[in-house]
Amino acid sequence: MASPTAAVRTKRRADDEHPSGDPRFALIDRTLKRFQYQQDALIEVLHTAQEAFGFLSDDLLIYVAHQLKLPLSWVYGVATFYHFFTLKPQGQHNCIVCMGTACYVKRAAEIVAALQKEYGVAPGETTRDGLLSLATARCLGSCGLAPVLVLDGEVLPRETPEGTLARVKQQVG
Repeated sequence: MASPTAAVRTKRRADDEHPSGDPRFALIDRTLKRFQYQQDALIEVLHTAQEAFGFLSDDLLIYVAHQLKLPLSWVYGVATFYHFFTLKPQGQHNCIVCMGTACYVKRAAEIVAALQKEYGVAPGETTRDGLLSLATARCLGSCGLAPVLVLDGEVLPRETPEGTLARVKQQVG
């Protein structure tokens, strides 16, 4: 006969499990509960979803919209407005190039072009081998350091096309 403690553990595991069977949904559900399903927690919930799954699939956006009782168009609009959300699976390494006015004037477009030529990847895409995702952002808010890019979470100031290629090669291999 199973001990009462084992029965409680089994019940708790069953209660924590999401109906889909995917334990990553439990992370989203905990965030939803922490913010009491308030609609103004949308960005926090999307962050949790992206952290758990790596990107925001259509199914995830529908799930979040349903849970927060928001129109899907609203959730999709927020997910596509902010550059830190992505709707596609990302590569092992991520490079975001700022295209704000200060960065653009200081050769940001040349940085993007150099990465496109070297890796055969356009902004918003991932290389075929899944190693590098390239993205552009409207503004990263570091205009005094222009041109700026973020490589695997590290902010790199005053970049050049040549310096960026060297740094990305060092990261990606």
